[in-house]
Amino acid sequence: MRKNFGKQTWFYPMPVLIVGTYDENGVPNAMNAAWGGIYDFNQIMLSLSEEHKTTKNIKAKGAFTVSFADAAHVVEADYVGIVSGNDVPNKLEKAGFHTEKSEFVDAPIIKELPMTLECKLVKFNEDGIVIGEIVNVSADESIIGEDGLISPEKLNPIAYDGVHKTYLKLGEKVGNAFSDGKKIK
Repeated sequence: MRKNFGKQTWFYPMPVLIVGTYDENGVPNAMNAAWGGIYDFNQIMLSLSEEHKTTKNIKAKGAFTVSFADAAHVVEADYVGIVSGNDVPNKLEKAGFHTEKSEFVDAPIIKELPMTLECKLVKFNEDGIVIGEIVNVSADESIIGEDGLISPEKLNPIAYDGVHKTYLKLGEKVGNAFSDGKKIK
């Protein structure tokens, strides 16, 4: 038996994305955006409303970064999502985040968040969808595994549970993509 909940914006897992931008004066800003993901090959999409300072900054600079929030920075990641850069211009500082300029785009990298997508604005759709081209993925050495790639266990990313309004740590490996399904053939 299934229980019906009607129309809900429930989706599992929802990544906790921290979007970094600079304003016209070069002041860094960041916001927590759960509504985003891969749009196309080497492209990301975010759903952002017009009133966000981040939206204005992306339009002004044509660039942004997207870092994945991790279990070690739940409080900080939540804070940059509940406080507007329009009201608190130093919210990154208040959160305890430090930034450095991306080598590839005119946007900040948050040093405390170990994996970042560095993106160039492709377009803004009329419905508030931001599409960016991923021009670089940078990762702190602390999350690099023995295979030389990003280790999900070391990254320790979190997901947003919109049903319960909580953050969850991603779990253990349960299978191998593009491989396990071959057992059915």
